[in-house]
Order: sequence, then C-alpha cells, then structure tokens
Amino acid sequence: MHDFDQGSKERQDVATGLKTLCNWIVNVGYNDIPEEVLASAALVLFDDIGAIVAARDEPELARLQNQLLERGGTAEATIFRGSRPRHDRLTAAMANGAASDWCELDEGYRVTSCHAGIYILPALMAEAEATSMPTRDVLRVLVTAYETVTRFARTFPSITQTFHPHAAYSAVGAAAAIGLARGLDAETFRAALSNAATMVAPGPSGHTGAGALVRNVWPATGAANGIRAVDWAVCGIAGLAGSAHDVYAAGLGADCRPAEMSADLGGIWAITQNFQKLHACCQFLHSTVEAMLDLQERYGGVLPIEQIDSIDIAAHPRAERLTGTRPPTTLGAKFSLPHAAAAVAVLGHAGAPAFAAESLDHPQIDKLRHKVSIAPYRHIPDWPNDRPSRVKLSLVGGETMETEVLSARGGPDRPFTREEILIKIDGICDPVYPKLGAVARLAITLDTDLLDQPWDQVVAVFTATE
Repeated sequence: MHDFDQGSKERQDVATGLKTLCNWIVNVGYNDIPEEVLASAALVLFDDIGAIVAARDEPELARLQNQLLERGGTAEATIFRGSRPRHDRLTAAMANGAASDWCELDEGYRVTSCHAGIYILPALMAEAEATSMPTRDVLRVLVTAYETVTRFARTFPSITQTFHPHAAYSAVGAAAAIGLARGLDAETFRAALSNAATMVAPGPSGHTGAGALVRNVWPATGAANGIRAVDWAVCGIAGLAGSAHDVYAAGLGADCRPAEMSADLGGIWAITQNFQKLHACCQFLHSTVEAMLDLQERYGGVLPIEQIDSIDIAAHPRAERLTGTRPPTTLGAKFSLPHAAAAVAVLGHAGAPAFAAESLDHPQIDKLRHKVSIAPYRHIPDWPNDRPSRVKLSLVGGETMETEVLSARGGPDRPFTREEILIKIDGICDPVYPKLGAVARLAITLDTDLLDQPWDQVVAVFTATE
C-alpha cells in the first residue's frame, strides 16, 4: 500500500503504528489468547445477540428488516428476530446491525466511547455462518477485531465529542472482523482497514438526544461498508498508509495519540475492559439511574412520586448535555437524563419498558421530567469514576434525600457477574430462542465440543424451537 505523501510526523507515526498492529494481530491464534479473555468474548457474543433479539418488535426495525427480506438472496446467514429467517451475508449483517443498538442493551468499551461488539458481530456472525467457521475461531476473531477497532478509538478519542462512535468506527470494526475471519495477510488487512477508515460516516452525536432514528442504522451501514472494504482490498483496491489520520484527525478534527495504535500489544486485552448493561439506556445515564434506584430502596422500595417537588442532578459532562424533557422517539428517551430519572421514579426500573413508546406520553413520567434540573458535577474524578452522578430528591414539605454514584455497575471496576448477564440474556431470548441460554452457558466455559462445531450448526441449535 503506497502513500503519495507521508505528511506530518504525527501522520507517519499513526501509519507506522497501524502497520505494527496489523503485523501482530493477523498472527494471533486461538491458543495465544488467555482462556479468561476468550470466556469474556463468549459472554460478549451472546450478550450482543440478546441485544439484537430484544429489538425484534420495534415497528421501524421490523419494517426495515421486512424490506431487506423481501429482496432475493442466497440463504447463508440468520437474521436474529425469532425463528430463523436467512439471507445473504451482507443483508443479514445489515439487518442484525440495525437491531444491535436499538434497545441500548449492547455492551461497549469503557476506556473510550466505542461499542466495539456491535461493530464486529453483525458482519462476523454472518461471515461465520456462511462459511461454517469453527466457533472457536468466532471467539478468536471477536477478541482480535475488538483489539483492532478499539485501537482506532484510543488513537482518535475526541472524535466522539462531535461524531457518534457508531458512525465513526463501525466500518473499521466490521472490516477488522471480516479481514481476520478470511485470514488476510498483514498488508492486505492494513489496506482493508485503510479502506474502511475512508468509508465511515460523519453521524452527529447530537442526533441521539434529538431522537433521530437514523442513528440506529449506523452499525448496519458500517457492517456493509466494512465487508466491502475487505472485498475490495483483496482486489488490490486500497487507501493510503495515512488514510486513518487523513480521515479522523485532518478531516474530522479529532485529537491524535499515535502511540495508542500499537502500545502494549498482548498486554491488557481490550475486550476485558468493556462494560455491559442491564439498564436500557445510554451508559452515560447509568450512574443517575443507579442513584435513583438507591433512593428508591432507601425509601422502602417505592418513591412517593406525587410528593416529589424536584430532582436535582449533578452530572458528568457527557450526561449533562442530555437534557431533553420531551423526547420525540424511544431513542430520544434513552438519551434523556430527565426521562431516565423520571421513569425510574415512576416505574421502579430502567428496563426496556421504561424507554418504550408508551413511556413517552406517560403522564406521571412527563410531569416528573419537567421537575428535573441538571447542573455540572464539579471536580470529576479520574477514570473509572469519570461518569459520576449526584442526585438530590426534594419532597413537598421540605424532606430531602441525596445520594451519589461515582461509577455505574457493569464496567471493569464494578462488573456484573456472568450469571447476571446470562439471566438478562435468558429474559430476552427465552420467548423466541429457548435453547440459546444453555448454549451461551456452554460457550463461556469454553466447552471443547461446542467450540469445535461450525458456527452455522451452533446457530441451528440455539434458534431451534423444538
């Protein structure tokens, strides 16, 4: 892969770091990855399948998937919406990609904003099913592709202040997955990643709080673009050695930390630094959700919502701006701090129903949303306590209660147990895929018989209803 102009030292350093990363990552085998890391990958795999399944009844998504299914194509990969509808791998990747973030139940990388699992898995699962890839290789590729795309996110971290990570990184994640699944050599893999970097979308971060549902399909377009980025690299079509810098730093204005592209390879695996969710909203809101749940517990399990005079929240910067008091869509609700606080107060939880269409016009939730005030949390602590929330609840008559959560559960500092995530998966998938939970439990134990099976056979087992 050539470069007509090496440009600045910073640009050269990014290109050199990417080359180092590619030379290393394509040679990582299953046995090179610690078992604990592979078990974490298995949990991410089935947790994100659960996130896809959870969205099956969303009306806009159902119409999108029906539209895709109406088009002819080879039946080679499953769309996870109940039963086992199958289509060509590109279409299946797009359909699952569109579903993956709809309910805000997917996992993400806690070090910087990057929902790596859903950038990788829609494309990877489709490719693996179409090619009968052994399940152990699905885990290997998930770990190594996760490492790859999070290196991009760490190298250009500030981009997500303006552009949403689903738009900025999903094509890179998908290209990493497909390139590693197909066993590309280091140079062709680097070309595929450079292609993908030029095929990202400048999707605005502000579209989330505004409730623009187009945000939900950015992982779908990223999956398609990532697959094509690999297809074309194999044909000899490539970007430049400095394409990543040209796009993210020069083009989109991100700050740049070139050393992050290749620092400490094989040290702390990125997939072990993820967060997982039980609350169906943006992770930036989870500390506030947990604070509200703590106040609820302290008040005996039910808050006196008719007596609430005000809810004062001191929020970290990424949550402080999510101020919508009248979210227009379910996405807007999932990115509204007032809605999250009010829904927990009224419903007692932050599960999917707390952000469903019915919640938007719920009279008690609507009334409480307008009683929420938001102020900056002063003196933000260091990571992992960099997303704190302090909530003060004031009741008519003068009684007040206050609590603080520095770091929400689910991240590497306060992880959920594996059983908690498996119970979440069961709750979502049992109605349509009652065998999935048992397969997931085998997978996280790295059961040899299961890992030896081709992925298409594993999918056939857990999607069977009899």
